[in-house]
Amino acid sequence: MAINASIATVGLVKFDGTGNFGLWQRRVKDLLVQQGLVKALYGKTKKPEKMTDDEWEELDMKAVSTIRLLLAERSHVRCHGGELNCRDLVESREKIYVQIPHEQTASKAKVDEDKAMMLLTSLPASYEHLVTTLLYGKETLELEEVSGALLDHYQRKHKDSAESSGEGGRSKSKSKAVKCYKCQKKGHIKRDCPEWNKGKEESFTSVNVVADSESDGDMLSVSSSTDGTGSTLIRSINCGSVRMGNDAACTIIGMGTIKIKMSDGVVRTLEEVRHIPDMRKNLISLGTLDSKGYSYKSENGIMKVSKGAMIVMTGQKISSNVYKLLGNTILGGVAAVVESEDDDTLLWHMRLGHISERGMRELHKRNLLTGIKSCKLDFCKYCIMGKQCRVRFKTATHKTKGILDYVHSDIWGPVRTPSKGGAQYFMSFIDDYSRKAWVYFLKNKSEAFAKFKIWKAEVENQTGRKIKCLRTDNGTEYRDGDFLKFCEEHGIKRHFTVRKTPQQNGVDVACYIINRSPRVALDGKVAEEVWTGQEVDYSFMRIFGCPAYVHISGEDRSKLDPKSKKCIFLGFKKGVKGYKLWDPVAQKVVISRDVVFDEKSMTKAFKEEKSQAAESSNNIGRSTVSDRPKRNKRPPVRYGFEDLVSYALLTSSEDPSTFQEAIESSEKDKWMEAMVEENESLSKNKTWELTELPKGKKPIGCKWMFKKKEAVSEKEGERFKARLVAKGYSQRHGIDYDEVFSPVVKHTSIRVVLALVADQDLELEQLDVKTAFLHGNLEEEIFMEQPEGFKQPGTENLVCRLKKSLYGLKQSPRQWYKRFDSYMIQIGYTHCEYDCCVYVRILEDGSYIFLLLYVDDMLIAAKSMYEVNRLKSLLHKEFEMKDLGAAKKILGMEIRRDREARKLWLSQKNYIRKVLEKFSMLDAKPVSTPLANHFRLSGSQCPKNEEEIENMSKVPYASAVGCLMYAMVCTRPDLAHAVSTVSRYMANPGREHWNAVKWISRYLKGIAEHGILFSRQPGTNSVVGYVDADYAGEVDDRRSTTGYVFTLSGGPICWKSTLQSIVAMSTTEAEYMAVVEAAKEALWLKGLVKELGLNQGGVQMHCDSQSAIYLAKNQVYHARTKHIDVRFHKIRELIVTGDIVLEKVHTSENAADMLTKPVTTAKFKHCLDLVNVSSL
Repeated sequence: MAINASIATVGLVKFDGTGNFGLWQRRVKDLLVQQGLVKALYGKTKKPEKMTDDEWEELDMKAVSTIRLLLAERSHVRCHGGELNCRDLVESREKIYVQIPHEQTASKAKVDEDKAMMLLTSLPASYEHLVTTLLYGKETLELEEVSGALLDHYQRKHKDSAESSGEGGRSKSKSKAVKCYKCQKKGHIKRDCPEWNKGKEESFTSVNVVADSESDGDMLSVSSSTDGTGSTLIRSINCGSVRMGNDAACTIIGMGTIKIKMSDGVVRTLEEVRHIPDMRKNLISLGTLDSKGYSYKSENGIMKVSKGAMIVMTGQKISSNVYKLLGNTILGGVAAVVESEDDDTLLWHMRLGHISERGMRELHKRNLLTGIKSCKLDFCKYCIMGKQCRVRFKTATHKTKGILDYVHSDIWGPVRTPSKGGAQYFMSFIDDYSRKAWVYFLKNKSEAFAKFKIWKAEVENQTGRKIKCLRTDNGTEYRDGDFLKFCEEHGIKRHFTVRKTPQQNGVDVACYIINRSPRVALDGKVAEEVWTGQEVDYSFMRIFGCPAYVHISGEDRSKLDPKSKKCIFLGFKKGVKGYKLWDPVAQKVVISRDVVFDEKSMTKAFKEEKSQAAESSNNIGRSTVSDRPKRNKRPPVRYGFEDLVSYALLTSSEDPSTFQEAIESSEKDKWMEAMVEENESLSKNKTWELTELPKGKKPIGCKWMFKKKEAVSEKEGERFKARLVAKGYSQRHGIDYDEVFSPVVKHTSIRVVLALVADQDLELEQLDVKTAFLHGNLEEEIFMEQPEGFKQPGTENLVCRLKKSLYGLKQSPRQWYKRFDSYMIQIGYTHCEYDCCVYVRILEDGSYIFLLLYVDDMLIAAKSMYEVNRLKSLLHKEFEMKDLGAAKKILGMEIRRDREARKLWLSQKNYIRKVLEKFSMLDAKPVSTPLANHFRLSGSQCPKNEEEIENMSKVPYASAVGCLMYAMVCTRPDLAHAVSTVSRYMANPGREHWNAVKWISRYLKGIAEHGILFSRQPGTNSVVGYVDADYAGEVDDRRSTTGYVFTLSGGPICWKSTLQSIVAMSTTEAEYMAVVEAAKEALWLKGLVKELGLNQGGVQMHCDSQSAIYLAKNQVYHARTKHIDVRFHKIRELIVTGDIVLEKVHTSENAADMLTKPVTTAKFKHCLDLVNVSSL
């Protein structure tokens, strides 16, 4: 009673879990203080020392009793018997009413934000702007706020959807007079063309419902579920059954799709819906929708099915627990049952070369086609396009009594694209009695007679019968004198039909499959059976062109290699029990009997394409609902074997090839801007004047060329270049042009100047001349058509009389150079005698300024930036220039500098990466040397027969060698010997030569970042050379190889690896001729660097042959050297005059050793170190 009195005094009420727990807790503590029980709150660990255990236990029990009396029954339910004392009781209450709710609140907020994020990330691309706004508009996301925003957006988007048809919301009132320039069909333009937009548009998901044609409304209710007898994924006739309310079972005969038009006009589709004919109503399973993330809510007799904020279905209550869907099934869209037998029918239809239904029925009656129950075929566009024919000719009146009594022959061709063997025609022979067919390939029609004799001998030997009559058209190949005489001698009658009417032959062009197809002329019999007298086996038939996996024998692979390789099925090898397949990797035909075929990928692709043509909406799994989209997006149909065209795709350009493509591309604004800029430059330079075309004159054409150019400096990004090019190929020599030669700066000169830049720490700037060729003055009278897209109104009949040179004209490069050269001389510069595209001027302080010209690209180097800017200003006044700032890239060579260390790197990292990607070598395994010792290349490894030549004709050998050669010429002396070796077989490369090219690519893969390093080092500010020769290293004619390399500022500036012109008779002679060849290059380098201000004495050349050095320094004759041509003795004069200093070097220190033969990895790396070829 005392406790209750205290409670009443304090005014405490019993806590039921709904009030303010913190306030109630404080008041309980005050009560315990008044009653002297507050010590119990501190727990047993803080028991007073003066108090005994019994006294403490009694105190604690009183406190527990007081607290429990202050808890309502509702709160007692949440108590458990685990509280041992007052402290435990208080802590448990705090956990229940403070800690847990706090955690739940935080968790709920986190879950709410996660749901909002998942909703946003699941939206299609058309919601991108809204998603961005919601994501970055606030720090936290709230599901309710996101749902509301999406709902508003959706309602605005589909505001007028009820007025649109099912075609994605698009109006069908568009004019049918417009014509598409993509598919040539009327009714739409290219922008809306399905073929043009295939794979580009957005993809929405949708759901399908099953319905019958009466469609009096679909029921939204708890639908029956499939029982254990069937699975919803099985596509056979027996799909299981469903249990009704009276426990009756209704059979599911298949699955299909259906469309439903909602009350708001939006069309939605349901997929993989069970087709149950015994059901009276169409039911949509709410359980299935719920399991797939859809929610539904009933209120005031209306049920709404939604996903997130999007309402996808609405139903109206018509009876207890039954809602009628507010929408109608689109009649004619009843889902077709998809059955496995359809797949089998299609499979055999494709295996037999798209045979007719009639033919399949004949074979099916005889149980020759396994696995099919029906021969009914759907519409096949390939059959229509490939086999639609004219009205049938009257049946021939003749009747043959035996094989070879009457034979038909025809020649078809020429084809647009010859076969791999070069054949452009094929010749067919068909036996009239059996309808057996043979086909032979011809390169020319003149081969027809020879093929006929081969075929005649073959069939007559097989059958023991003679050919009695041959029926052909009147082609000259059949009426050849020798052909007629041969037939007359062998008693073969000739029947001729009218040319260009091969239908009169009574038989179309035939092939292997036709011989195994039922023929009307044979009353349903098969030609092969009539010919051989044996029943035909169809078990080995496969779809032409399907993927196939060929077994690799154990001796052709290692233990860890794959046991098969992917090929393409081509047919059957005559006389061989095996399949004929195409290996796209090895580029050759393979014959094998151990093959696994993947025909399903072909039928799948066929059905996907057919479904795309028939269905304009997208379908997904049966339990996902979404609006029918305004646009359809499907991934492109993949037919496999993309690697067959990968090389062509890699070598093709994404740049527009015509004016029309440019203005229709997604970047049309940038291309148009580039064309306008080009046209303004032409007008500014007064390139032409419009005039009437004089009589007797013929204008040349012109076209636009487009190119995206990579950034070459930090000042600009990717550039869009449009160039108007004259069609100069129609120019005539002596009339439209005379001289055409135009010099460009040598790569060696560029490297020499860059070496001086590194050594002397010069400024290096780059310029580009806009429309350089337009600055050249023409000396001939040339007329040109007006450029496309820029014809002035009222002057369409006029032509351009060119006053200035234009890109594409044969004389344009020469006229531009003459103009630029004259101007440079006018402002006080001189061109070097050793390279006329290197311009030099000595400044007042004795320093030099250099300008290098490569067509319209320029490099300027000088000690003073003031002088560089002064030259830029002069050039800008005379020509329209683009200042690219500090040089970063020239002719594909990337330039990087460390001015503090006076170092400059020259590399082609990006170019090499593109080359490796182009030839599918990016993933190749790297090797350490460009050419291994096991490669002993020779002419004997070249193809020797037609088949080998055909196989190698598909290998991009010349293109690959050309790409490697450009890298070698610019920055990679380490490739010189390898590229020189493989380039000898460009005309007729063999498989081993191609393996060597791939080996070089593998080497580049490992050190793609390597390049030339120029730096200032003691003793490197002069030209130094290394020379070597490999005696009789060439296998075919035993010629020797010359190799040399010259360095300046520590890096290579010039190198060469080449076969000697004559056969050396000794090692001394080979080394001696190599020294002479290198000396010629040394003289040129000495003259060039002298003009650039670098005066040095004789060029130091290192040679590892003591006998060659002795022969060069001493004019002696003996039996071993007297045959050496006198021209090689020029070296002796150069040594005497001091122009050349020839010194002995140990073979291990001769950098030119890697340029003459394959060397070991250690030696090769040492040679690279000697000439500073390294990575950045």
